[in-house]
Order: sequence, then structure tokens, then C-alpha cells
Amino acid sequence: MTALRTVTNLDEIVALAGTDLGRTGWQAITQERVNTFADATGDHQWIHTDPERAAAGPFGGTISHGYLTLSLIIPLFNELLAIEGTSMSINYGLDKVRFPSPVHVGSRIRLHGAVESVEEVRGNGVEMRIAFTVEVEGTDKPACVAQAVYRHYA
Repeated sequence: MTALRTVTNLDEIVALAGTDLGRTGWQAITQERVNTFADATGDHQWIHTDPERAAAGPFGGTISHGYLTLSLIIPLFNELLAIEGTSMSINYGLDKVRFPSPVHVGSRIRLHGAVESVEEVRGNGVEMRIAFTVEVEGTDKPACVAQAVYRHYA
């Protein structure tokens, strides 16, 4: 999917401060994806990987790993914003990450992003803070809220 918005230099990134980037399309969370994540991380807790046992558990079925949900922010973010014309962009970290509600296998998620701030940093760059909310289709409570910090250099 093509990004909703493209910026091509640091001045255009700075101009995004306070901008609501919108929402992505919906993406399905499948048992196969959850199992693949479990294999990659070694986290095979039954609430994620055992549909029979999880059906009788606290969530009524298997759920996504919180960190799987968090990791999907990156590919979903690519639907919202493309940054071109920089020499380097880095994921500088995350602040205030929370998982208010589970993502049930079989549900669909999407990402909402809003640029909270953009400030200059040493080395001819800018630091961008983005508030992300991972929404679950049909529910009011988000699955994940996080503030991501990115640095972009000319």
C-alpha cells in the first residue's frame, strides 16, 4: 500500500509537528502469524499458541503477543508516512508503551498516528515523536498505545 503522505526533506518533517497522520487500512491477525512470532521469539505461552486450551482461558481464545502488536506498528506506519530525501532515519526508541486490551486471533487491527513534536538535534537532524494507537475493529479500547521516537538526518 502507498503511504498517505510523503515528505522529502527535514523542513517538511518539521512542518508535520501537530499533524494527525490518519489511520491505516485493517490488517488481520491470524493464528499463523502469532505462531510464527512465537517461533521467532521463543514465547510459546498457551494463551497465544494453543487454541483449545485458550478457548477455556481468560480471553476465550488465543490472543496476539503484545510485542507482536507493537512490532506491527512499523509496517503499518509505512502506510501513513513515507520519508524520502534523508541520508538516514533511525528508530530511536519508544516511550509510554501500554497494552490496554488484547488482540484476539481472527480480529483486525489498524494504526492511528499523530506527530506530537519535531525538534532539531545535533548532526543536522530532527527528532520526531509520534503518538501511535493500535485500534481493534469493533472495539473502543485500543490494543496498544505508544510514543515512538525517530531521528532523521539530512
